[in-house]
Amino acid sequence: MIQGCKGTAEGQNAAGAPPQKLPVITIQPAQARVTTVYSSTLEGVVNVEVRPQVSGSLLKIYVDEGALVRAGQPLFFIDDRVYRQQLNTALGTLHNAEANMESARINVTKTETLVQNKVSSNINLETAKAAFAAAKAVVEQAQAAVENARINIGYCTITAPVSGYIGRIPFKLGSLVSPTGTTPLTLLSDTHNVNAYFSMGERDFVNFEKQHPGNNTAQMLDHVPAVSLQLPDGSLYAEKGKITAVEGQFDKGTGSITLRATFPNNKSILRSGNTGKILIDQQFDNVLLLPIASTMEIQDKIYAFTVDNGNKVKQVPLQSSGKTGTDYIITGGLQPGARVVSQGFERLQNGMTITPEPAK
Repeated sequence: MIQGCKGTAEGQNAAGAPPQKLPVITIQPAQARVTTVYSSTLEGVVNVEVRPQVSGSLLKIYVDEGALVRAGQPLFFIDDRVYRQQLNTALGTLHNAEANMESARINVTKTETLVQNKVSSNINLETAKAAFAAAKAVVEQAQAAVENARINIGYCTITAPVSGYIGRIPFKLGSLVSPTGTTPLTLLSDTHNVNAYFSMGERDFVNFEKQHPGNNTAQMLDHVPAVSLQLPDGSLYAEKGKITAVEGQFDKGTGSITLRATFPNNKSILRSGNTGKILIDQQFDNVLLLPIASTMEIQDKIYAFTVDNGNKVKQVPLQSSGKTGTDYIITGGLQPGARVVSQGFERLQNGMTITPEPAK
């Protein structure tokens, strides 16, 4: 509790009790290296939803969940009988259209000869040419239908768009799948590189920007040293990562901004959906460090007892930007050269006089 204890101090003097001998430290600017920890979630650099492009029954599943696949490798097969029938129909239509176009071409040639011999009129020739153009257009439409049918047959074999790991497969053999379905066949994650997303509060981000100045975000990130990833078992991931992106704005609800760090994953240790902690080392110059043991915490606020020139103590609130080892980094409440009681302050009250001793 913060109390005005003038009466207590006067009572102490009246009783003639000797001042307590307490260790005192003098706070001076120093250099500090701080490791800040942020919770993160991991995602493959490429996360692809694998979806069907045609409707039909799922006849084959070539891979299992969690399998590593290569780009172009078959994953699923959809019943293609309907599409093969459509191809046959389209081919029949094309052949008929081609025959009609050939007949129209012959008619144009014959009519040209008749016009040259003045047996037929130019009107008949123009009519024949128009019929040929129409027949040619029908052939082109039929060719497009054939090509479309072949494309649909190709879509029945679903291949991996990228190399990566297969996620959960919620469908079973015989399931009816469709391009309009809400659930993808699976999620394919390319995890050769893995992104770790984490959030930083406003105060931390301001300090972060001060540590790594630049005219824009790209320049700032160029000066940020490599970061570490702590795995869920507490161990450190062997490879260092690089912060590669910062979101454009703060989240109004949380007051934080999201950053992205990218880690190489050549040994495939990391997977999409993993969690971890990002460790960022920052160097601070000319900061005030105060041992955590020399402070007390009251209702989530930090306090310490300072000693004035008359050796009287006063409890003061402190502001801190974080911890480094066993010290707080003090950003408010103390000035360089301030004297602070380092131990034995549990029964001190404002206004008491002490006898300072060098801290051991």
